[in-house]
Amino acid sequence: MFDFFRSKPKNYIDLKSEDFNKGLTAKDAVLIDVRSAGEFNSGKIKGARNIDIMGPGFLAQIQNLPKDKSYYLYCRSGNRSGQAADVMGKNGFEKVYNLAGGVMDWPFELV
Repeated sequence: MFDFFRSKPKNYIDLKSEDFNKGLTAKDAVLIDVRSAGEFNSGKIKGARNIDIMGPGFLAQIQNLPKDKSYYLYCRSGNRSGQAADVMGKNGFEKVYNLAGGVMDWPFELV
């Protein structure tokens, strides 16, 4: 009768760090850090570009991205990047992946 407690299906995939890292080797992979510029400059995954989810131009920036790429998103804990992945999925992106646990659970090098 009511769907108050029914969870909505995700339009992105959460990946653990090992699978996320493997995915980054794909030819069409685009790595996006959705943290603030300050967080981004304090240490990032090599090859990442910064599109701050809390910034005023976030939606405009993602709408200009090609939809035929695979997008790998991360933040500090996986929460903001999950929100960003959801927004991208709702805007027609089909291959969107979120780093579960964020850079806090990233066992590889940050630059």
